[in-house]
Amino acid sequence: MSMLRAIVTAIAVGVTAPAVAQTKWDMPTPYPANNFHTENIVQFVADVEKNSGGKLKITVHAAASLFKAPEIKRAVQGGQAQIGEILISGYSNEDPLFGIDSVPFLATSYAEAAKLWSVSRRAIEARFARQAMLIMYAVPWPPQGVYSTKPLNSIADMKGLKMRTYNPYTSRIAELAGAQPVTIQAAELAQAMATGAVNANITSGATGYDTKAWEVVKNFYDTQAWIPKNVIFVNKAAFDALDKPTQNAMRKAAAAAEERGWKVSEEKTKWYLEQLAKNGMNVASPSPRLKADFKKIGDTMAAEWLKTAGADGKAIVDAYRK
Repeated sequence: MSMLRAIVTAIAVGVTAPAVAQTKWDMPTPYPANNFHTENIVQFVADVEKNSGGKLKITVHAAASLFKAPEIKRAVQGGQAQIGEILISGYSNEDPLFGIDSVPFLATSYAEAAKLWSVSRRAIEARFARQAMLIMYAVPWPPQGVYSTKPLNSIADMKGLKMRTYNPYTSRIAELAGAQPVTIQAAELAQAMATGAVNANITSGATGYDTKAWEVVKNFYDTQAWIPKNVIFVNKAAFDALDKPTQNAMRKAAAAAEERGWKVSEEKTKWYLEQLAKNGMNVASPSPRLKADFKKIGDTMAAEWLKTAGADGKAIVDAYRK
């Protein structure tokens, strides 16, 4: 009888406490596991799993290990992955509004970048919605500076340099500076610098640290040219297939990730530059001449952007400048 009771009890427990049905998602990201964006994402997916009571588990595939950086947006849109991370300005050829945060010298502080995101978010979300995707949150990179193998006192010193570019705006800067644009994604940057494929670069202190830029490039100029953002976004059909509590759990985790990510990005900006200097790089403010030259390039590119961005772009810039 004791064995029979045990069997009955086991059956009863199985009936009254069924296992939680778990949905599993894949999340490709472009950056290494120790990058602050990826660390923030890892916390985000942990919060999603916890807040959903284990109903949604997201596996993070860092360092472009599942899809290369330029493939991630299409992979999520097509349902090959359910959620992903991209540098949104990398898609500004698709739509100029995707590059508003990379117009040089439009928004150069975190407060300005936050204001620019607040006035542009709705229009950008609408564009993602038309492509059957939803933006969950966005986190900025530290301000962009210039890495160079040789000292730069003016834009003329950049002529002929092979400059790594990662979006249409950095390519345009290279052209206006007389440098040769070379498109290299973050995951391949260290090798490109080591082999001499590039000898100049406009990016953040974070990417310089991730790629150990000091091993091949000795100069960093803190131009604070712009503050680009990564966006985390989902396939709308996959999101709609979740029950409402799980959707709410994801939105709650996303709001926390955005707030945390902006704070960490700003806090780490100084630390990254300190690490570059500690490892032997010349970390300096741009000379007055170099700063003026970059401002001139920024004015040219802002005017070009407004011509392509149409009424929506003008409305966003007008709202931002109020």
